[in-house]
Amino acid sequence: MSKKRIAVILSGCGHQDGAEIHEATLTLWAIHKHGAEYQCYAPNIPQHHVLNHITGQEMAEQRNVLIEAARIARGKVEDLAEFDAQTVDALVIPGGLGAAKNLCTYAFDGPGCTVNDDVKQAVTTMHQAGKPIGALCISPVLLAKVLGDITLTIGQDEAIAAKVREMGAVHAPTGIGEIAVDQKNKIVSTPCYMLDSRVDQIADGADALIQAVLGFID
Repeated sequence: MSKKRIAVILSGCGHQDGAEIHEATLTLWAIHKHGAEYQCYAPNIPQHHVLNHITGQEMAEQRNVLIEAARIARGKVEDLAEFDAQTVDALVIPGGLGAAKNLCTYAFDGPGCTVNDDVKQAVTTMHQAGKPIGALCISPVLLAKVLGDITLTIGQDEAIAAKVREMGAVHAPTGIGEIAVDQKNKIVSTPCYMLDSRVDQIADGADALIQAVLGFID
């Protein structure tokens, strides 16, 4: 019996302007822990901006999301433009502000945001194929934008929850390490650093999310 295969979309490297490294790494750890395999993807586009992660200040340089994501994937990352839903069993999107800056424009435009075409295509084709999708931290907002009437969580922030509802989704409040599961749409989400969490609690959330995602795969 072949191992279940999960696509992981990364949004760069670093929580202020790319993928949240703990969330991404612990997602990959949980996938292997539960006997599945993963393939990392990222859009081949410029980052919105580059921030100094000590000061939070913008830096006068430009980086590429795919090349930055390769830091987390140890070079084994594919251009999201080449994504084929038929080759994987599930899709997972770690958080970090890159999900809201590079994968979509939620960080700047809120509910009126746009979603990167390759990200939108990946999410749409997986959903249409009836395959499960997992989203961590802030990344569920882009699922709300693309899919609309789904149930998800971003934790307990009522202001963001209101924006999720404005995009047509249902928000389910969750605590540290908890997950929200939309059985009908096969969507699993967990708040991670949307709450004041420790790294071991991020692991708890990622582990629970991956277990739930794998549970949807026949």
